[in-house]
Formats: sequence, C-alpha cells, structure tokens
Amino acid sequence: MAVAVEKLITSDILKPARYLGNERLAVHKPWNTTAIRWVLTYPEVYEVGASNLGHIILYNILNAQPRQLCDRAYLPGQDLATKLRETNTPLFAVESKRSLTEFDILGFSLSYELGATNILEMLDLAGIPLTWRERQGGRGEFTDTQFPFPLIFAGGQTATSNPEPYADFFDFFALGDGEELLPEIGLVLEEGKQALLSREHLLLDLAQIPGVYVPQFYDMAEDGSVHPRRSDVPKRILRRVATPIPAYSIGLVPYVETVHDRLTIEIRRGCTRGCRFCQPGMLTRPARDVEPDKVVEAIEQGMRATGYNEFSLLSLSCSDYLSLPAVGMEIKNRLKNENISLTLPSQRVDRFDENIANILGGTRQGGLTFAPEAGTQRMRDIVNKGLTNEELLRGVKTAWEQGWDKIKLYFMIGLPGETDTDVLGIGETVSWLQQECRGKGRKPLNFNLTISNFTPKPHTPFQWHSVSTTEFKRKQNLLRQEFRLIKGVKVNFTDVRISAMEDFVGRGDRTLGKVVRRAWELGAGMDSWYENLDQAFSAWGSAIAQANLDWKYRQVENGEWNLFHVQEQKRSPDAKNTQFLTPNSLDTPHSLDIPLPWDHIDTGIDKKWLKEDLQRALEAAIVPDCSFEDCSHCGVCGTDFGHNIVIESPAIPKFAGEFVPNTTKAQRLRVWFGKQGNLALVSHLDLIRLFDRVVRRAGLPIAFSGGFHPMPRISLATALALGATSSGEIADFELTVPVAVDAFREQLAREMPTDIPIYNVEQIDLKASAATQLLESAEYLITVAALAGVTPIQWQDWIDTIKAKEELWYEHTTKSGKSQLINLRDRLFELELVETHNNIAESISSVIRYLGSYRQDGLLLRPEQMLFMLEAVATVEFRLLHIHRNRLILGV
Repeated sequence: MAVAVEKLITSDILKPARYLGNERLAVHKPWNTTAIRWVLTYPEVYEVGASNLGHIILYNILNAQPRQLCDRAYLPGQDLATKLRETNTPLFAVESKRSLTEFDILGFSLSYELGATNILEMLDLAGIPLTWRERQGGRGEFTDTQFPFPLIFAGGQTATSNPEPYADFFDFFALGDGEELLPEIGLVLEEGKQALLSREHLLLDLAQIPGVYVPQFYDMAEDGSVHPRRSDVPKRILRRVATPIPAYSIGLVPYVETVHDRLTIEIRRGCTRGCRFCQPGMLTRPARDVEPDKVVEAIEQGMRATGYNEFSLLSLSCSDYLSLPAVGMEIKNRLKNENISLTLPSQRVDRFDENIANILGGTRQGGLTFAPEAGTQRMRDIVNKGLTNEELLRGVKTAWEQGWDKIKLYFMIGLPGETDTDVLGIGETVSWLQQECRGKGRKPLNFNLTISNFTPKPHTPFQWHSVSTTEFKRKQNLLRQEFRLIKGVKVNFTDVRISAMEDFVGRGDRTLGKVVRRAWELGAGMDSWYENLDQAFSAWGSAIAQANLDWKYRQVENGEWNLFHVQEQKRSPDAKNTQFLTPNSLDTPHSLDIPLPWDHIDTGIDKKWLKEDLQRALEAAIVPDCSFEDCSHCGVCGTDFGHNIVIESPAIPKFAGEFVPNTTKAQRLRVWFGKQGNLALVSHLDLIRLFDRVVRRAGLPIAFSGGFHPMPRISLATALALGATSSGEIADFELTVPVAVDAFREQLAREMPTDIPIYNVEQIDLKASAATQLLESAEYLITVAALAGVTPIQWQDWIDTIKAKEELWYEHTTKSGKSQLINLRDRLFELELVETHNNIAESISSVIRYLGSYRQDGLLLRPEQMLFMLEAVATVEFRLLHIHRNRLILGV
C-alpha cells in the first residue's frame, strides 16, 4: 500500500516540490507488472541528487529494462524528517509514495568519505535495520512475505575506492561504472526471486558478477587486509568499466532549482593525465571519448525535450576532449537564436584557447575555472600536473583578452614535498598573473581562489602519505598574510578539521564501521555543508574516542605518513618540516609493502606501478599523458578494462555569431490558466522557470528583452501563495511573429503539466497595459475551520455581521517596520457562505467566497486578513485550511 504522505508534504515545509515525484521525463511504470523494483536512494537533499548525472543515467537505464521498475528517494529536509518520525511514517520513494521497505533493492550513491551518515539516516527513517547482520538474522526465502527488508547496496567513487569502513552496512557494493553492471544485477535478482533463493544464496550468485563485492563473504585480517572466507568468491573484485551513452543523460527536469540546473552531457570518461593526488583520474581509466556526432545529437534532443536554457559538457578534463571546440561551436550555431549558454567544469588551463573561449562566450558569459593546484613549477612537477608557468600565463591571458574579468583558481596545500616557499608561491603566482593581465580601458583581473587541503586517497601514488592538521593551519595563516597585500583576490580555505576526518575514514578499515554508526547517532550528517561543520566535527571526534581509536586519529592529525598502527616507525629527519617521503624513508620495515584495506579491490592500476610513480614524484619526474603519448604501463589497458579511445576532432564549424536577442513585438497574447493538485506546492519563482521551459519545448517564437541578460517576455500577473490552488491566473506573452491563437494554446497546453490547465487565450493590443498593472480585485474560496464547536447558523451570522460593518481596523506592519492602521472593510466587496460541513472532530468548517481588492499598489485583502475579520466578530479562533483563487479581475 502507498504511504499516506500527502498530509505531510504541505506548504509549511521547505520546498515541498522536492518530494512530488512528477517531474518532466520521470518514468512511472506499473507496480504489479514488474518483477524487480529498485529505488535509487541519493543520500543528499533533492537539489543535489536530482541533478546528479550518474543518478539520472542509472535511473533511465534501469527503467529501460523489461520487468524492472526504478523509483527514487532523497535525504529529506529536517522539517519533513521530523514529521516522518512524529507520525511513524517510513521514508518513501517520491514517485510511487511507497515505503522503501516495499522494494526489492535500494542503491545508495557513496561518493564522499563522510557521506555514510546520511545513508544511515535514510535507512533509519525507512525503518530498515542499519547493518546487514541485523537485516539478515532469521530471514527466510526471497519473497514478499518472508523477506521484509530490501537488499541494500552502494556504488560511487568512495564505494569503489575503499568500501571497508562501510562494509557493516551494505549487503554488497557495485564497483565502478554501473551502466552494464546494474542491469546484470537485476537479472540475477529476478531469477533468484523466481527460484525463491535464500538471502545467502542470492548474495552468492551476485558475488559471481564481476564488479559485485559482498563483504560478508570476506574477513579482515589483523593487518587490516581483506581475504575471502570461502572458496567460491573471487580473491579480488574487479572494477567495472562501461562506455558512456549520452542519450541516457536526458531526463528528470525538476520543478525546483537544483544545484546543476541544466542539461549535462558526458563527453569523455576517464582521465590519463596522471596527477598523483587525483583519485578519480586513477579510478576511471582508461579514457574513453564519446563520438562527436552522438554528443551533438544528445544535446540538441536534450534541449528540445527538457527546455533548459543551459547545457554543460562533462568530463574530468573537458579540454582533453579534442572535439570540444567543434562540438561546442556546432551546438552554438544550431541553437544560436534560442539564448542557450554552455558551461564547462574546471578545465585544463594549458589547453584553453580562442576556440574554447568562443564556445563559452556570449551574452551570458559564464564563469571560468582553472586548477593550477600548486604555486611553483617544482610542486606541479612533483604532483605530475603537467603544467608550466608559460602555459598557465597563456591560458589565463587568453581568457582575459577574450573578456573575462574574474577567474576562479583551485590550489592545494599540504602536498608531498611542499615547503613554505611553495606555499607562498601561490600568492606570487596570482600576483604575477594580475601584473601580466593589465591594459588600458580594462578592469584589473580579479581572482576567486579556493585553497583546499590535500587529502591522500587510496589507489593513488600518494596513498601512503599524510599531512598534519597543525601544518595545514600554519600554511593557511602564511597565505592569509600573503594575500593581505594583494588586491582583487578573494580567498576561500577548506576547514582543516573535516580534511583530517576525510583522511581518517577514507583510508580506514572495517573497524571504523562502529565509528560511522556512532557518529550518526551523535548527530553527524550533511557533513559537507558548511553550516554543519561544527556539529559534524564534534560528533566524529566523540565517536572516534568512544571507539578507542583516537590514537589512530592522532596519527592522521600529526601527519604520520602511514596511518596504520605499527610498532616500529622510522621517519626521515626532515619529514616534520617537509611532510614528504624521502627515498630513505621508503626503507622502513613497514614501508610500501604492508597490506592496505583496499588491496582486494582491482581497479586495474598495478600497485607496483603506484610505488614506482611515488619514486618518480620524489625525483619530480613527469609521466606523460598516455592518451596522447607513450604508454606509462600502469596496468589498466587490457581485456578487463579496455584501452584508451581518443577520437580526432572534426573540423571546427565557422562561427555563426553570438545570440542577438530578438526584441521584436509582433503579437501579445493573454493566457488564463490554473494551478491545481500537486503543482500548488511549486513556488512562484519555480513557476516562472517552468513557463520559460515550456515555451522552449513548444518552440514558440517568444520575444526577449534587451541588455546583458536577455529574458523571455513572459509576465505572470501576480504570485500565488505556496500551497494555494487557482483557476484564475493570468500571464502575458510577447511573440516575435504572429501565431494563431488556437495553435498557440494547443502548443502551450501540450507541454504544460496537466495540473496547469490552460483555460483561455486572447490576443491583446501591443500597447495594452500588462495584466499586472491592470489588477483590481481577486475572488477567493477559502476553507476555514473553527477551533471550537459551532453551528451553520453561527457561520452565517458572522458573515452577515462583517457585511453590516463599515469599519474593521487592522494593524499592518510595513516592510520598513512601521505600523499603520487599515480598514479591511473598505477592501471587501463581496462575501458569502458557500457551504459548511462537519469534520472528524465534530466541529464545522466552512467554505467562504469573497471578492476583495487586489491592487499592485498594496491595497490588498489577503485570505489571512479575512480570518482576522472573522475572529474580530466571532471571538472564536479559526484555522485556514485551504486557499483557492477563483479569478483575477482586471480593470479597463
């Protein structure tokens, strides 16, 4: 049975449209005709999860499988979570509104070391035991009646990198790319469900799938390493590799504004640059280009299907996609007249040129982000950044010459081998770039810097390194002093406490499971959000101490390069000052050969190669990018993982020119529409954004305003309170070419959600005043409940009393804080009692119709003020249950 959550998703919670599940391109498959029911459970708030590309791709792929259904769930806001707990309502999937326990399998995205506490929060809200041991105890066959809890698994970068700290909580992990792996898991589940397999036998079948790691079939040794406890599971679990399919990126157009509120298309998966600190670069090899024509096709189809006004091309290193200028220019030319903009994530400054600048520039020139990572050439060579000072200057200067006045730069501190000279080199580099980018008639070049703390990651050459919290703080202070003297620079530092926690958990073993659980119990959650840092740090610190692991955490805080407890430790004499492994320090008995908790995860990277690359780092030796130069013999390329796929760029199309807003006003249309059902929970700003996307999808020739940020000429007469319904809203549209009224209405209605009905469309004079300027009055139906027992006769008496009065004074507080008395009766034109009915509490609620002033100069009669008038004549307290706006009345 569906969970009765409608009463909880109301206008009194923040952004209730998060939980509607009726977004455009959401897939609603029939429950009873599917064999396996998935939920992709994203352990972040909706705005983060619903715009995550991996989430969208896997959602589309799973729903494309026959006999399989995929719903979604997100971490609820604190307000809804409180409601769920107070009413004993389990967490639900947003589309079906069913409890998560009704599904066969829940898949969590684990992409951040401290993100598991959010997963535990979601499991607890769903009423699902947190550990696989608790879920498994005494369970029978895999049937709806005997198998009450779904299988719980995790995927994502952190799950693939080192699943051990989280092994207690998951039945299995999906390692690597999920496009092919998850459908294979679904087939095994379907067969197991039909065969009524026990949970153990089902998990054993899953363990035979390459990429599936079932931790309960493995034991941890005293040294932290992991080994099979039975002979019928693999010793090492293979990371899966899949080819990107851009078409699956088109989907889910949320009503609320999300973190990445745009169409995102992946152009290249994997990176072979070989930055020694970069875990994604090591975990996603080999590099695989997407064919340019498929990218162009996906973008063009996606923009038509979604109505977005912005798209992004995604890759770990977009600039290494050789077809980037050609693809970007082709799309820019095709969508030239639609005010579409392109954004790119952080990109290689050494590849930034005029071709890339042309596809990024335009009327809505977006931000530009580069990541030099280090402030000196020596440090960039140590981390194998492959970037020279000359290349850095050339890229930044090109951006400045192409019109960018502000650029964002990413740097890191605490890198192996770093000295104070290297730290101060960040300031010197920024100052040098500013001096080189000066010119008459131009603003000085400003920089927005993010300086993060290096955190060693598994499966990288620096996985044996660590940096002390004290050193991080000292180096941050050095830079604060340095940047006091440099104007036009804004500097943001990463909190050092959370960096240490990420390091401690990210390179931990199974003993940290109790720490993760206790941290959640103590209030850790949303740990990557700035406002939660103090609470998160306190919770994690207490959990570590209570688990008697504070000695190990102190090793991380103090910069022990090997964070595991070893009796004999021998460090280089200058390690304290340099935080750097010297060749001599590699000779310690516990050096690079000790087992690591993640050694049983086969990412394709040879551990021997990682040791050799660490040695090359000590010598500041560069390893070339094997996508474009010789093979570095890392071990990835072969049968299991494939090879690099680099596609030569097609010719770059001739630039057809920037978007020029068409400000022609050939026709004005006035539309009367409604706002009903769940769409009442969509805010006014989100409704404006919805209209923009609907017009784009419908292909209507909307006119634009002029200026630096051209906007479509769509004007809603007025806002409607969140949660209120309406059958009388008005919007004005200005078109560049005339369109038949009936055709316009048909095209608009076809792309509108069904809960936004179009009632009427009329052509108005081009010079007529806007609807918002003509507003005179508004008619409402309000449902009001008395908080004491009353009779229908009393309701009518109160209505008659109000109508008979000439004055009903109300104290109004202006925006400036001043109080003024207003006569509400002057603003009330009509009032009648429509109906009364009994509710469960045996009191009577009534539906009241009123017509009141609704002018944009502030002469309004709001539904809440009608409540005040009732209470003034009845001396009874009332509650406003619902607001419905019947119509807006315009003056002549």
